Amino acid sequence: MFARVSTYHPGPDSTGAPSDDTVNRVLELPGCLGIYYLSGKDNKSLSITLWEDADALAGSEQAAGKIRAETSAEQHMQILGVEEFEVLTRHLKD
Repeated sequence: MFARVSTYHPGPDSTGAPSDDTVNRVLELPGCLGIYYLSGKDNKSLSITLWEDADALAGSEQAAGKIRAETSAEQHMQILGVEEFEVLTRHLKD
């Protein structure tokens, strides 16, 4: 499994929360396993998307970039960075 982590700085009139449309567009991309949006201190937010393999991660790059750019413009957020990672372990409690 692989992850793409995008860091944002929401504008003063933005909560940083994605719209249902944004979430659905990401989840419809081939190989997408899930998405998390996080809001943190210092007016910073993160999105974490999970991908079934390296090919799905690479194949989603252009479409995900378009969604990221459109959503950021709509919500007045600045994109601070985008990084990709291999997920080495995964555990969620029920």
